[in-house]
Amino acid sequence: MHDTTAMLIELGAIILALGLLGRLAGRIGFSPIPLYLLAGLAFGQGGLLPLEASEDFVSTGAEIGVILLLLMLGLEYSASDLVTTLRTQYPSGAVDFVLNATPGAVMALLLGWGPVAAVALAGVTWISSSGVIAKVLGELRRLGNRETPVVLGVLVLEDLAMAVYLPILTAVLAGVSLAGGALTLLISLGTVGAVLYVALRHGRLVSRAVASDNAELLLLVVLGLTLLVAGIAQELQVSAAVGAFLVGIALSGEVAEGAGNLLTPLRDLFAAVFFVFFGLHTDPAAIPPVLLPALALAVVTTATKIATGYWAARRAAISVPGRWRAGGVLVARGEFSIVIAGLAVGVEPRIGPLATAYVLILVVLGPLTARWTEPLARRFTRTASAENARRREAAHASG
Repeated sequence: MHDTTAMLIELGAIILALGLLGRLAGRIGFSPIPLYLLAGLAFGQGGLLPLEASEDFVSTGAEIGVILLLLMLGLEYSASDLVTTLRTQYPSGAVDFVLNATPGAVMALLLGWGPVAAVALAGVTWISSSGVIAKVLGELRRLGNRETPVVLGVLVLEDLAMAVYLPILTAVLAGVSLAGGALTLLISLGTVGAVLYVALRHGRLVSRAVASDNAELLLLVVLGLTLLVAGIAQELQVSAAVGAFLVGIALSGEVAEGAGNLLTPLRDLFAAVFFVFFGLHTDPAAIPPVLLPALALAVVTTATKIATGYWAARRAAISVPGRWRAGGVLVARGEFSIVIAGLAVGVEPRIGPLATAYVLILVVLGPLTARWTEPLARRFTRTASAENARRREAAHASG
């Protein structure tokens, strides 16, 4: 069969399968991410029917998927929102980092994978899935709840931290020297600071320069600008994803809203391709040996994320039920955990299977903890209160 013909057949089959899996996920009320990962495992290395002709195209599509994920994330936030969140909620972000990055780093060291893998696995366990959590909040009709701004604040801090973490990870994975790593970090911080300054002071001018009443032209300009900046950022060892995130922040108002509406279908398509690509390059036979560590990490970091949300909500003077809801909804991991693992597999291939198993567990468990953490905590509290009351009565009667 001609190479082009084989590629078209494979690519068509992949996209059709993604559409069917997404529809199935919607009907059962779960994120489609685990189904996309399973599809990649089924048709990748050691899978049921390995795909070869479309591999190069899928690889490029996966890169675009990561870039669009971060661009759309940046479009959701204005520079003023980020600055306000940094000023008011940075203690919650610090607690989130310590509680949730530490288990991943410790696990990598216990497995003997070394400090570089520890930096990568720390990121995998640290970052929650903004996409899954946003969807869950909408489905549970909690967008107007008092604890929701606290949850979103933690997510914003995590997303902003990615602009610092990803360049550090990229430098570490590339084996850059201490001086080179420091330079990369300085470039990243300087770029983030410059973009925030321009967005705060001259955001309207930037948006006006990009704006167009023609949807086609707006799409071409924003997408072209994003890919160009992402490529330049990659060349500077800053990370293409960070470059895309900064482009999103720099745009605001109607331009950001219009670009977001136009790019959402492209984001969904290429993000799905990215998850499939990650699964394609993960050997299913490599998952069973890391299943127990993945399960242990899932249990520990479920507890630490719940603790993070509870603490952040308590700090904001939210009621106890709201604290438990804030903690339960933060559990899900997804796109960014896979992005980080995808960067690290070249240095430590075992991170890929571990991250896949870990995300599969938590992307399924996350919606369940969001729904049931607060009712279970309330029931447990009532049971404990009743037991304490019974003991006091018994003690009083015996006295």
